[in-house]
Amino acid sequence: MKLPNFGSLWMLVAALGFAVMGTLVKIGAAKFSSAELVFYRSAFGLAVIYAYIFAKKLPFKTPVIAKQMSRALVGFASLVLFFYAIAHLPLATAITLNYTSPLFLALFMPFLLRKEHKKSLTKKSLYLAVVLGFIGVILLLKPTFNGEDSLAGAMGLLSGIGAALAYVHVKQLGNLNEPDWRTVFYFTLISTIGAGVWMLLLHFTPVSLSDLPLLMSLGVSATIAQLALTRAYRTGNTLTVASLAYVTVVLASLISVLLWHEHLSASEWLAIGLIILSGIISVHATQTTK
Repeated sequence: MKLPNFGSLWMLVAALGFAVMGTLVKIGAAKFSSAELVFYRSAFGLAVIYAYIFAKKLPFKTPVIAKQMSRALVGFASLVLFFYAIAHLPLATAITLNYTSPLFLALFMPFLLRKEHKKSLTKKSLYLAVVLGFIGVILLLKPTFNGEDSLAGAMGLLSGIGAALAYVHVKQLGNLNEPDWRTVFYFTLISTIGAGVWMLLLHFTPVSLSDLPLLMSLGVSATIAQLALTRAYRTGNTLTVASLAYVTVVLASLISVLLWHEHLSASEWLAIGLIILSGIISVHATQTTK
């Protein structure tokens, strides 16, 4: 059955999926390591995309395998860092730090993509986004700069940088006419192998029957979110979709209050607002220079 074309509104489905995924990661972190959670999240996605490729008899072979591997490794590293941040920080804080990616994306695109993006460096709105974004990051990380939280904060910010680099790779692969399904396949393949080897070498937590609902729900929510995100960007307005992505932060904040009674301070809410605003401005600055 053909899915209805809701265009940009598919991002709301993705936002809910990512918020649920983050919640399950935080719950699962009480027992499983970040590598283990990445493995279970990626293995489910790999099974789904492999089934799709097998059913459609699509080719795995790619003429740009080096670029696919580079994108997959960057995405894998970003995912591990993101899951670590979720496990050790308030959910809204971790997700907000990961959602600094549009800010870094706006900075990276003029250097890593085609020449026409270079003129975005001269846009005053982009400079404003950079200033607002980093003020927000400083405000958000200030209350967590103590003990283990400082490391988690740094990991969350690095996950945002990694996500931006992964998006640049995806854009480059798109320019090389690589299909989305093949890029998703190699990303989930590398993430599954990398996380699997990591957890087997360092630490493996036996899985009980009571863990299966959580781990399966983690895979389902992440896969639905990824598919909805892809459809939103393919059928909707890019700027609208990028703006709606920040609904994830709002949903994560509500979940944090309801489940863990995590109340953010006024400065933290201000920081989240600044980061969201900077992300929307940076995406707009990048879009209008294409």
